[in-house]
Amino acid sequence: MRWERGRRSSNIEDRRGMRIGGRGLAGGGIGAIVLALVAMYFGVDPSVVLNQVGGPAPTQERVATTPEEERLKEFMAVVLADTEDVWGTLFQQSGQRYRQPTLVLFSGAVQSACGFAEAAMGPFYCPGDQKLYLDMSFFNDLARRHDAPGDFAQAYVVAHEVGHHIQTLLGISEKVHAARGRASEAEGNALQVRMELQADCYAGVWAYHANRERQVLEPGDTEEALAAAAGVGDDRLQQQARGYVVPESFTHGSSEQRMRWFQRGMQSGDPGQCDTFKAARL
Repeated sequence: MRWERGRRSSNIEDRRGMRIGGRGLAGGGIGAIVLALVAMYFGVDPSVVLNQVGGPAPTQERVATTPEEERLKEFMAVVLADTEDVWGTLFQQSGQRYRQPTLVLFSGAVQSACGFAEAAMGPFYCPGDQKLYLDMSFFNDLARRHDAPGDFAQAYVVAHEVGHHIQTLLGISEKVHAARGRASEAEGNALQVRMELQADCYAGVWAYHANRERQVLEPGDTEEALAAAAGVGDDRLQQQARGYVVPESFTHGSSEQRMRWFQRGMQSGDPGQCDTFKAARL
């Protein structure tokens, strides 16, 4: 991907190196840990609990980073800026104003408005604070475990999470959340699959416009994004983890579905082509 000359977004929040002060955990013991986790679950600042058991609040410890990590952070800033430019224009054309999300970089675990999350959960978007959360070590898994190396595979991940932000701004996320509350588990899973496939399609829409306006694509980039979409398909992940596939439990879509909806967005450049909720065939 041609990105070095691209604009850098300022909407980056770097929380890498966040650690909880040692004396708070030592002084309060396992009880302090449990209370802090419960507090985070209910949206309460865990530092309140840690302070009450005699320890310091969570502190920021800036850890040393490698040149490769800093270059990757710079790349993330360029990709995020490009999504801002594309969606800002598309929203303006439809008479709306685009609110830019923030990308939070973290290491190990993070607290968001949606609760506490560990890096093993993968990248995610939180509608509560309109932020994208990413531990960049995920890209190692993407390349090695999911057979999807390359910078455009990484760009696809960011663009997909931005797709969820688009759903929030358009009111789609709120409607789906309400519908899932009235649905059975299987029905709720099916709705979530449609959400994820739409975000894949929105990622493709971004790729279409980014390349048309700024010629960012290099040979092999599309294949890298498709490999990433396939690598995180529910059928592939379940086959790797269990040795068998349970379609009723899918929450993101199959590899084939994810690739096809990304391609649909990338070939059309039209967000209107991404209405997975009206699609007869996913």
